[in-house]
Amino acid sequence: MRIKLFLLPLITVALLQSNFAFAEVNKNLLIADHRKPKHTTTTKYKWKIFTPPDKSFQVLMPGRPKTNTQIQKTRMGEINVEIFAFQPPEQEVAYLVTYNEFPYSYAKLTHPHKILNDAKANTLRTTQSNLISSRRIRSSNGHPGIEIKYIDSIGKVTTNRMYVAEGRLYQVIAIVSQKQRATLDKTITGYLNSFQVVLRR
Repeated sequence: MRIKLFLLPLITVALLQSNFAFAEVNKNLLIADHRKPKHTTTTKYKWKIFTPPDKSFQVLMPGRPKTNTQIQKTRMGEINVEIFAFQPPEQEVAYLVTYNEFPYSYAKLTHPHKILNDAKANTLRTTQSNLISSRRIRSSNGHPGIEIKYIDSIGKVTTNRMYVAEGRLYQVIAIVSQKQRATLDKTITGYLNSFQVVLRR
């Protein structure tokens, strides 16, 4: 019997302070059907570069991601959260890229490290996860970022690289089960390393 149990991330916008909002991961349980397949097959995924319609970033994905836009009301006004997600049906892993745009004044007046530190704290609090590691990083073209790795109460491990670039918070996320963590570790690292912010003209 094929039983697939995985936490599919849904992206919401959370208000941290009266003048700050960002996209965070809110995990909801997804249980696939338990029907016994007629044939057991192993699907091979072909990784390709994915670029969104506005061409603001590029990343390797093992398939064309599903896209969604959530409009969230905050004290700063409405904020759009753009979501790009792919979950291979035969693996306990999900790959996501999200971004949300800040109001111009907030993006200009707030230091990127404050945005990143607040995003880290709020993500850990709202997902009720334990931090495994945290480190400062930069995008390939120099935008400040942070990588956090954390584990939730049922053992799913999330690696989240956040970057502040051109008035946006980008998040590059991989979520994997404990069972497949070791097997997919190199694949996840390659996925995270492939992300590039493309400067908008």
